[in-house]
Amino acid sequence: MRYHNITTDDMLNGDGLRVVLWVAGCSHHCRGCHNPVTWDPEGGIPFDQGAREEIFGQLDKSYISGITFSGGDPLHPANREDLKNLMAEIKEKYPGKTIWLYTGDSWEELFRDPLMKYVDVLVDGEFHMEERDVKLQWKGSANQRVIDVPGSLAGEDPSVPVLHCGSYGQEYREAVGPGGRRGCCS
Repeated sequence: MRYHNITTDDMLNGDGLRVVLWVAGCSHHCRGCHNPVTWDPEGGIPFDQGAREEIFGQLDKSYISGITFSGGDPLHPANREDLKNLMAEIKEKYPGKTIWLYTGDSWEELFRDPLMKYVDVLVDGEFHMEERDVKLQWKGSANQRVIDVPGSLAGEDPSVPVLHCGSYGQEYREAVGPGGRRGCCS
């Protein structure tokens, strides 16, 4: 796995203060992507022991809520094995921290994926420039969904996502995009 950056004390990519790993590799190539430099799976630098220690050093801090994986697409084939191992290690070492994952893939493609057992919140779907809305929380376009993964997997029909809207005292609405695709958190 390769990566472009590790962001610390991040408040934009999930609940609370987080550490964010921006991985290299994305095959979605969304028009208007905020981070196209991360598309090349050979870009960035190798994820090494120093990067792992930097992430764990952040997760050791009591005020850090967890880690967010973004990019690029963490689920790009070049990332999957290393990502699985890193998420498993984080879940074991930091059971009270949450793992958020951003991907252009959809929940319907992923809910059976063994990697989902490590993810607390999944932001799914490609970014759609025509549905861009800067007022949406934790996502860039109305078609994307912020999904409570454990709640979804525990549901009667795991293919139907349970939406995560966090603990903020804001009004939330369900957004309906093209094709009836639903999302939340405005």
